[in-house]
Amino acid sequence: MSISNLRKPEWLKIKLNTNEQYTGLKKMMREKKLHTVCEEARCPNIHECWAVRKTATFMILGSVCTRACRFCAVQTGLPSELDWEEPERVAESVEQMGLKHVVITAVARDDLKDGGAEVFAETVKAVRRRNPFCTIEVLPSDLNGEYDNLKILMDTRPDILNHNIETVKRLSPQVRARATYERSLEFLRRGKLMNATIPTKSSIMIGLGETKEEIIETMDDLRANNVEIITIGQYLQPTKRHLKVQKYWSPEEFEELKNIALSKGFSHCEAGPLVRSSYHADEQVRAAKANA
Repeated sequence: MSISNLRKPEWLKIKLNTNEQYTGLKKMMREKKLHTVCEEARCPNIHECWAVRKTATFMILGSVCTRACRFCAVQTGLPSELDWEEPERVAESVEQMGLKHVVITAVARDDLKDGGAEVFAETVKAVRRRNPFCTIEVLPSDLNGEYDNLKILMDTRPDILNHNIETVKRLSPQVRARATYERSLEFLRRGKLMNATIPTKSSIMIGLGETKEEIIETMDDLRANNVEIITIGQYLQPTKRHLKVQKYWSPEEFEELKNIALSKGFSHCEAGPLVRSSYHADEQVRAAKANA
């Protein structure tokens, strides 16, 4: 069977639970003109996270990304002007949803000198004002690789700094746009230097043609830059114009990778076919605090 005709295995088939609670939350998002990466990236775990675990990933700074990464379903183009009322709307939604853990991510905004760091920081502050018991994880782009931009965000003291390495070093140039493997490692290293008490986290998707040895090498690179939490999930091709899946890794292989990651010294690892960067993020922040 050719790579283009790979069939999705049974363990990747999920049953959508579009119950009344889920549809109500979706309606609220549209009314507040908010975006979630849960929807934009077509996450397979959206129903579990929103309705059961009380977690969600808000995507700020609009819905149009300045980068055209070949794995991502988010729209690419020229973004609109900044919406300075967005932070308060996110905070209100977190309150109304009764979230216990929120992940704040954003499209890449290479059109902005600060990469969107100021709006990011204001969103963290607004969420914390209205939801003092909700933990906050930030998942920014590399913010143009500028030290000062990252500092703006780190000064808000998020509970977790997450930045995705996405793939192994060899494949990074063909998978990602503008972002580089080395810059992402440096971003994570700098974040830890700015505040050693804030756990750092990264994610890798597999199935793009990487080898097991390359995945382990990526683990070693992340650990060398003091990353404590890692998530490993299966890449799924969002549309025909995106990169094709080269391999579906089995649940047993994911379990092996998880054990390897833990043996490398990661404090927490989520690994599985349907795992995404924010999957079980609430558990990860608790585990990180317990190991602090």
